[in-house]
Amino acid sequence: MSDFSCLLEAQIPPLRRYARALLRDASRADDLIQDTLLRALAKQHLWQPGTNLRAWLFTLMHNLHVNLVRQSLREGAMVDVEDVSADLVATTDPTASRQLREIEEAIAQLPIEQRQVLLLIGLEGIRYDEAAVILGVPVGTVRSRLSRARESLRKLSGRDEEGSPPVVAAAEAAVSAEAA
Repeated sequence: MSDFSCLLEAQIPPLRRYARALLRDASRADDLIQDTLLRALAKQHLWQPGTNLRAWLFTLMHNLHVNLVRQSLREGAMVDVEDVSADLVATTDPTASRQLREIEEAIAQLPIEQRQVLLLIGLEGIRYDEAAVILGVPVGTVRSRLSRARESLRKLSGRDEEGSPPVVAAAEAAVSAEAA
């Protein structure tokens, strides 16, 4: 196995996590991951060793996802998020399952641009500048979208900053860490 293949294989778990959170459908997410990996292998000559492979892969995935959304809009094939949402696994804390479901539903209501930024920064722990490169937007736009996503989540969850759900708290922690 080549060095590139080993590096690529190590990035599959974060790609899977992001794709599944973004698409909310394991089958479609797996298809997106497969397409991303195929494109990465086909274009591996464009990747420069020593650069951020993770950011490059997320950029490929983002571009593929945008192309798929545009294609589905042209074809008129839109899928209702509620129809494809997966049930969360219950934990030993019965309220945790309910809270996670509420967070999942709130995130699903966010516009795709805000959801992408929230998932990249809050879930994947990607830096603002890397998220900007992945999404092809300025860093200020990333900050703005994250701020709007956090505010929308607060409103949707009916909580103030002190009672923020874990995803909002993670996003706020990312904002605080980046600002420091």
